[in-house]
Amino acid sequence: MGIGLKLVREMEEWFRDTGAEYAYMATDKDNEASVRLFTGRCGYSKFRTPSILVHPVFAHRSPAANLATMIHLSPTDAELLYRRRFSTVEFFPRDIDAVLHNPLSLGTFVAVPRETIWSGISSFLSDPPSSWAVLSVWNCKDVFRLEIRGAGRFRRGLAWASRVVDRAMPWLRIPSVPDLFHPFGVYFLYGVGGEGNEAAEMARALCGHAHNMARMAGGVGVVAAEVASCEPLREGIPHWRRLSCAEDLWCVKRLAEDYSDGAVGDWTKSPPGTTIFVDPREF
Repeated sequence: MGIGLKLVREMEEWFRDTGAEYAYMATDKDNEASVRLFTGRCGYSKFRTPSILVHPVFAHRSPAANLATMIHLSPTDAELLYRRRFSTVEFFPRDIDAVLHNPLSLGTFVAVPRETIWSGISSFLSDPPSSWAVLSVWNCKDVFRLEIRGAGRFRRGLAWASRVVDRAMPWLRIPSVPDLFHPFGVYFLYGVGGEGNEAAEMARALCGHAHNMARMAGGVGVVAAEVASCEPLREGIPHWRRLSCAEDLWCVKRLAEDYSDGAVGDWTKSPPGTTIFVDPREF
């Protein structure tokens, strides 16, 4: 009946009226009807294929990393770091300060080698250690909840048993399955990045810290991150393949004629970068 096409066109007009330079959509790569509508009739181009990496929150704590020290940044210091290091990354939000000061943003954390002496953000930016990683944690639990339906009694029973054993003997670090069959919350990791040969291990330490935050909060079933398909830190982000989406699909369309950000240029014609910045308000 053309309802979807009319909706997209009306939304694009609203985007233009509010000064948006691009419109983009995300869908499962196998959603043929959606892909056909946007690329075939609305002028969108297939743009990126990021991965959504999802890890369950276990009943036991994630062990502390021996090789890394974690620093909790203030929102002001986090903004300085992100603007200095990530401002030209695709989809970096210009109002990153509003994101970091949002009550749903639970903090920004930097991991550095344990022998590093932290002397403040200015010193870090002028002379960073050989390896480091950064990420921020967003509380989706207070916005929406998810639930897995259709699982049989056997699977539910196995999940319940794994949690019982994990709580009784946490030192075994059994990968227990949280109760995903009732409404559960999500912690989203955004602003993931870093540099150096050990950056992936630094990211792993940060993910463990985020896992423990989720565990202590209660009601959080999984920790998720969305990263570029060629993200160098991907191997340091723990995830379960069955819960994750290896290849999401983003399509993009340019709405504006001029370029307000000359450092980036036209995203629709740019080659894929190794890193993307996923705005947590859109997750």
